[in-house]
Amino acid sequence: MRRLYRGFFIAWVVFRYGLDELVLSGFDKPWLARLARLLTIGRRLSDPRGQRLREALECLGPIFVKFGQVLSTRRDLLPLDIADELAKLQDQVPPFESGVAVAIIERALRKPISEIFETFDRQPVASASIAQVHFAVLRGRDGQHRDVAVKVLRPGMHAAIEKDLRLLRMMAAWVERLSADGKRLRPREVVAEFDKHLHDELDLIREAASAAQLRRNMESLQLVLVPEMIWDFCTTEVMVMERMIGVPVSQVARLRDAGVDIPKLARDGVTIFFTQVFRDGFFHADMHPGNIQVSVEPKTFGRYISLDFGIVGTLTDSDKDYLAQNFSAFFRRDYKRVAELHIESGWVPRTTRVDELEAGIRAVCEPYFDRPLKEISLGMLLMRLFQTSRRFDVEIQPQLVLLQKTLLNIEGLGRDLDPDLDLWATAKPFLEQWMLGQVGPQKLVEQLKAQAPHYAKLIPELPMLLNNFLRNQGNASSRVVEELLVEQRRTNRLLQGLVYAVIGFALGMVVMQIIMRVRLF
Repeated sequence: MRRLYRGFFIAWVVFRYGLDELVLSGFDKPWLARLARLLTIGRRLSDPRGQRLREALECLGPIFVKFGQVLSTRRDLLPLDIADELAKLQDQVPPFESGVAVAIIERALRKPISEIFETFDRQPVASASIAQVHFAVLRGRDGQHRDVAVKVLRPGMHAAIEKDLRLLRMMAAWVERLSADGKRLRPREVVAEFDKHLHDELDLIREAASAAQLRRNMESLQLVLVPEMIWDFCTTEVMVMERMIGVPVSQVARLRDAGVDIPKLARDGVTIFFTQVFRDGFFHADMHPGNIQVSVEPKTFGRYISLDFGIVGTLTDSDKDYLAQNFSAFFRRDYKRVAELHIESGWVPRTTRVDELEAGIRAVCEPYFDRPLKEISLGMLLMRLFQTSRRFDVEIQPQLVLLQKTLLNIEGLGRDLDPDLDLWATAKPFLEQWMLGQVGPQKLVEQLKAQAPHYAKLIPELPMLLNNFLRNQGNASSRVVEELLVEQRRTNRLLQGLVYAVIGFALGMVVMQIIMRVRLF
């Protein structure tokens, strides 16, 4: 019943904000355009279309807001008026009341807010779909105050998200049952993956831990700043962290006026992403412009500032190896190797002909090499890749959904900063160096060092383990061992015979030589 109610609510929101008219008016068919005009009769649709879409997504809840955030980075796929309006979803979602935020903080930290903070800005500095952020000054134990940012989870988020997830599960089941591509796309597994990461985002302790991990990983790179977590004041509903001061990455003109090297900034973004993915296997998976700033402070000038760590992605060593080999083959335009990797990984049926898959991948990718991002239509590329994958029954990999989403964010960010950025040329040297590190002697030494404690503990135990093994194997194993011992004795006798024969032959030759010499004299 609740699912049915939610479905009616979505239909009502679509009708109320005129999204049906917005969609139909985008088609070229004359009868659809006339139907769109007919549907507007009796409805007030005077607000700009981008504003109507943004307000509809806000009305539908956090999952739909997340969808709008991803769309806002795709200015090559959307009209500018819609992209500009959806960009407000990144950090301009209507905030909840400051009194509610204070009550949540006091309940979570079990102290009056005046005992925790010297000052607390009741007006939030940012408000997103899951939480909002307030600036404050933390009271220090030694009398030293510290500027901090306080993130507070929106009230009632668990119940709201569960409603939408139930609806998504139902829709995924319908798609899998009714669509010809349903089983290949694995929509229920994709929804399950989305479910997991959304619930992770609702736990601010988990987010703080992810931020701490990224901070350690990125420290040596010197390209990105991650705020320090104040662990004494972190709970599942409240997170207190170091306050970061920077310019939003979307304000390119302001960054350029401050003297920031914009092309370098774009290249650094690609380097950061590939480092997190291929070196660490742990990456920031919500990299829309609302979560990225740039420092203009003298000590850290030109570095990225990363915020909001509610969604992070992880990759196994096998995932990293598979992806790196694919990227490396793409950069070499070795489409045959790409096809072989797809078959070896099981992404396509084993019966797939390598030459046919190779030709399909070449037809999709070849036109897009050696071209700047501003000349690439990602929408057309994705459409053609989908057509190719459908032809060869390529299965969608749910564990890589976050990586695919983050790649879209990175490409959108790179397009905004430097339309002439060559994403492939920027990433290629990094990946080649990473691949060399995976198969070189340094990697072997690192693996031996990592395994040394395990083997150092195991080696002294080997005699006892072998003895226990022989004792517990029973009669069958004993017979095998006895046969091995008998065979060993036979082998020993054979070897002894050979040795004696060789020695005898050698002695015989020596004796013959002596006799011959005696006769000669």
